[in-house]
Amino acid sequence: MKTIIRVCGICLGSLVAISSLQAQVDSNYEIPRTIDGHPDLQGVWENNTITPVERPDVFGDKEFLTDEDLDFLRAGLNSIETAGDDALFGEGVIQAIFEGEINSYDPSTGNYDSQWMAPRTIHRRTSQIIDPPTGKYPPRTEEAIAAARDLREHRRLHPADSWTDRPLGERCLSFGAPRLSSGYNSYWQIVQSKETVAIIQEMAHDVRIVPIVAKPHLNENVKLWHGDSRGWWEGDTLVVETTNYSEASSTSPRTVEKVNIERLTRIGENALQYQFTSSDPGSYTASYTREIIFDKTPDKIYEYACHEGNYGMEYILSGHRAEERLAAEAND
Repeated sequence: MKTIIRVCGICLGSLVAISSLQAQVDSNYEIPRTIDGHPDLQGVWENNTITPVERPDVFGDKEFLTDEDLDFLRAGLNSIETAGDDALFGEGVIQAIFEGEINSYDPSTGNYDSQWMAPRTIHRRTSQIIDPPTGKYPPRTEEAIAAARDLREHRRLHPADSWTDRPLGERCLSFGAPRLSSGYNSYWQIVQSKETVAIIQEMAHDVRIVPIVAKPHLNENVKLWHGDSRGWWEGDTLVVETTNYSEASSTSPRTVEKVNIERLTRIGENALQYQFTSSDPGSYTASYTREIIFDKTPDKIYEYACHEGNYGMEYILSGHRAEERLAAEAND
């Protein structure tokens, strides 16, 4: 798979940017507005937080980091950068800090290093999940557990019978929307008009056009990879509801029943509070809410090239054909 990703070698000096406590909004902050009077959310926003999705057990029931915690994480990040082996995506950063060991992202094919990684940001929350208050996902459904088990077994027995056996991202079809993973092509651009808001994800150049006028959702028989989004303003918060997900867009069962609610609120000149509530009855026994602080950046969205020269898929399939041929010859 060929990708063009963000290289931040020149940004290493600012690797450890510390965000203030984002749970409290500056009462003196005046939100900029568009000519239509709506809050101006436009620009490029980065999600490079090291805040894990679920709260690590080491934090217990602590919701926010102390200044001492910040000093500890800052020192850990500096050590990781100095080592030069940083290929830590998502929650790998905070794991490495607490374990004292940098585990390679992809040891089988080599690795990225710190030159490939965006500078990470420390925010004060100990988990992105704010509901349930435990900072953990609700229990998975028995149906979802069984589906995941069946999928693992299928991929073990049929790793590459055809390209349809490979994950959607590997096939360059979809990385999901909204994609909330941090530190790797995790930049969004927001563009507004009077009647629509466009949200452009750097990975993998997916764009959602969200109407913010009275307009019903698509017919329930119409299912889409990224669902059908409708938006409206609640005060200074943009609310986006997405329904009509197709079953093919996820490996979880009953994806067609999923409903996502996003809330975007500008809380500072360089800070966008993003809350995501998912009701996914096929996957979890209850809904959950995540909160992420997106930071304003002068950087531009980079082109994400995936299918261009995607020789990886060709080699995966041809390699498995060779394995099948060798197995057949051994049985003759």
